[in-house]
Amino acid sequence: MDAVTDWSLYPNFSREDMRCKHTGKDGMQASFMARLQRLRTAFGKPMSITSGFRDRTHPIEARKGATTGAHTTGRAVDIAVRGSDALQLIALAVQHGFTGIGLKQHGQSRFVHLDDLQQTPTQPRPTLWTYP
Repeated sequence: MDAVTDWSLYPNFSREDMRCKHTGKDGMQASFMARLQRLRTAFGKPMSITSGFRDRTHPIEARKGATTGAHTTGRAVDIAVRGSDALQLIALAVQHGFTGIGLKQHGQSRFVHLDDLQQTPTQPRPTLWTYP
């Protein structure tokens, strides 16, 4: 794992944006952040991160038990975005090598989840899903 040590390489993001909101731990991976910065540059608009790294004790991850999600690897973010901006972001994310895209585009909390996890026997990639 290649944890971020120099946040100045990602001028549109901060350690505080990416910390676990439950524990305050910082676990984002440098290669993921480099990919995310390239995406942000191509997108050309601010990207509001609603969730970055999540410790395994984070309530969302703890509910999942042994099969915690991509956020615990430091290779995933949720971005508050909607409408045509969401569509543009998704198209660019595919071009930039993101392999997991989750969509929630209803209700008050609208976001796009992005990760770049590799395929495993239990985790097909690339993949797209929606949240209830």
